[in-house]
Amino acid sequence: MYLTQELIAKKRDGVALGADEIAAFVQGVTAQTVSDAQIAAFAMAVWFRGMDPGELKSLTLAMRDSGEVLRWHELGGPVLDKHSTGGVGDLVSLVLGPVVAACGGFVPMISGRGLGHTGGTLDKLESIPGFNTSIAIKQFQQLVQINGIAIIGQSEKLAPADRRLYAVRDVTATVNSVPLIVASILSKKLAEGLDALVMDIKLGSGAFMREIGEARKLAKEIRRVATDSGLPCNVLITDMNTPLAWSAGNALEVREAIEFLTGRPRHERLHAVVEALASEMLVLGRVAANRSDGRNRVQSSLNSGEAAERFARMVASQGGPPDLLDRPEKHLPSASISRPVFLNSPGVVTCMDKQSIGYVVVHLGGGRQRVEDSIDPAVGLSDLCSVGQQLDEHTPLATIHASCESDWQQAAARLKSAIQMDGPSSAAQPVIYERIDGVQMS
Repeated sequence: MYLTQELIAKKRDGVALGADEIAAFVQGVTAQTVSDAQIAAFAMAVWFRGMDPGELKSLTLAMRDSGEVLRWHELGGPVLDKHSTGGVGDLVSLVLGPVVAACGGFVPMISGRGLGHTGGTLDKLESIPGFNTSIAIKQFQQLVQINGIAIIGQSEKLAPADRRLYAVRDVTATVNSVPLIVASILSKKLAEGLDALVMDIKLGSGAFMREIGEARKLAKEIRRVATDSGLPCNVLITDMNTPLAWSAGNALEVREAIEFLTGRPRHERLHAVVEALASEMLVLGRVAANRSDGRNRVQSSLNSGEAAERFARMVASQGGPPDLLDRPEKHLPSASISRPVFLNSPGVVTCMDKQSIGYVVVHLGGGRQRVEDSIDPAVGLSDLCSVGQQLDEHTPLATIHASCESDWQQAAARLKSAIQMDGPSSAAQPVIYERIDGVQMS
């Protein structure tokens, strides 16, 4: 029997906690016998003192075991997933999951909602009429088996300790503790019963990680804990200083995902990230012999239309319209006002503040600043420019989709202030900075 206050005091004083002590604390969090104040004190102690490798593994596994752990039988292929630390216009999951499923993987993707300046996969999918992200776990497993992919929100049965711990961290300035980030991410992914995981750590002005050093630290910790817990894991550090896609906003990103999957113009940077992450997943899952083979399989799934078909089947199976890919304009909501914003004179984009651009979408009503906020799925940005692009009277900064004229005007002003023209040119940013071991990717 452990007293919670004694465990907090040990952690506060820099004494490593044993696996049994950590398990007892997590069990108390789940059973509600540990108070929010005690969770806050524990989180702050970890924020200041950190955790050694043994502690972090114990915390991750205890949080995984606080609820149900999925088991998969006779799927005929590996169970694979990816996790992103979040960004602006990051619609990777919408296309990556169907691509990997089309290549022979099974993708049980448990995603989140947008908060702050970053978007959320669930919000994007829920802009599709009828799409249900709250299906029961048993049905979720059945759909993964049938279609190769399903995407839902976090169930109360999967890593419930994380739900409560994160809620307290969110209001106590301890969200950015690396040990708590690692345990939060991996407890949920381990509860999915995966055969392999690929992490996408976003770096730059539109991401939570702004410095390469902190991104590397998080990457190494995630890979180490995952591997020690029996989950093969690779990590890519990818760019979020310049747009990954032409769109930012829920229904607009779904529309771009459909265009990507059906072979219409594909944003070069989005294609590069999807290809890199998918090939890593396929190699870890032993579907592809190497990354080159993985990239070839990815491209084949797109060229053949199989990836698009997987997306269509997922949408229909989860309550969405079966003809979404053929008639997206019929089903996806559109804003009252959709009009481009131009510069007063021609110029070249030299720098973009992606966080501010994310908040343009939030202020339009397309994101939330609090979990309980409602969102307008139709608003946002399309035709978004990129660093290095020449803009003139024919090429806009973006097309703004707004619910009223005053919102459009405010968004135009915010967008212009977030984009630097003809100043000191930013160094060209690679799409993929590094793999986890720091080896540069070509």
